Amino acid sequence: MGYHVVQASDLEWEERPGHEGQAPRHAADLTGPAQMTESRARMWRYPAHVRGHRHLDPDQEEVFVPLSGTLTMLLGEPWERVDVEPGGVVVVHQGTPLQPRNETSEEILFLAYGAPSEHGNAEFLEDVETL
Repeated sequence: MGYHVVQASDLEWEERPGHEGQAPRHAADLTGPAQMTESRARMWRYPAHVRGHRHLDPDQEEVFVPLSGTLTMLLGEPWERVDVEPGGVVVVHQGTPLQPRNETSEEILFLAYGAPSEHGNAEFLEDVETL
């Protein structure tokens, strides 16, 4: 078939551990249900004041699209903070350090998409403490 549709009601959310003292994040895989072969994608829900892992991917270009709430990204080395509202897009090129965060008091929902479909090569970096 030339396409696949994944409805929101079809998403299977799995809990992902948060940083020490933080609520867990939740991720829903899109790669399998959409039968993606050349790229990978997940939906993410971050509770208030939760951050993801700071990392860089030497193989993947990653795209982040906030669907609800403001997504904060720490990008580059030294890092730069970028806040992106729904309708915006952040493209992070291979080898660029990144860290998705929710710096708000509401849950956020965003899509993370990467290509090529290589995975498992990410280098995890020291977390960043902001003021």
